[in-house]
Amino acid sequence: MSKFRLDEIDHQILDMLIDNTRVPFTDIAKKLLISAGTVHVRVKKMEDAGIIQGSSLTLDYEKLGYSFIAYVGIFLHNTSQTKFVLERINNIPFVTVAHVTTGKFNIFCKIRAKNTRHAKEVIFLIDDIEGVYRTESMISLEESINDKKRLMHTIFKDL
Repeated sequence: MSKFRLDEIDHQILDMLIDNTRVPFTDIAKKLLISAGTVHVRVKKMEDAGIIQGSSLTLDYEKLGYSFIAYVGIFLHNTSQTKFVLERINNIPFVTVAHVTTGKFNIFCKIRAKNTRHAKEVIFLIDDIEGVYRTESMISLEESINDKKRLMHTIFKDL
């Protein structure tokens, strides 16, 4: 598959969508002095090329009562159990991110919970999965940086 080429208009459209995925195409068109139809066609082409994959919603978890964040490193009995364990982890809704890793852990997860008691329950659910040898947890004191926008803007500047 050939690399999709982005021009300056595409970059500007992406910059605006990165900052606010809900911005109307008519607003983008007015700012760029192009038609809303042109914006629509360009976004559709970027979706078809796989550059844009849906849109996302950002929640304030603290306001929803889920301000507790912990990271859980998972040790497996055998690496061959990775897929099985990930399938079980995927059934725990409080695990928001899971990575297969090299180094100390086989799998590394981020969990969101209401409080320490709730986090303990989630960690025990992970511990109870067949194939999990043990876990090691770290409590996040503060999520100081969580900004995908900076990376996306940098990537698009480099294209």
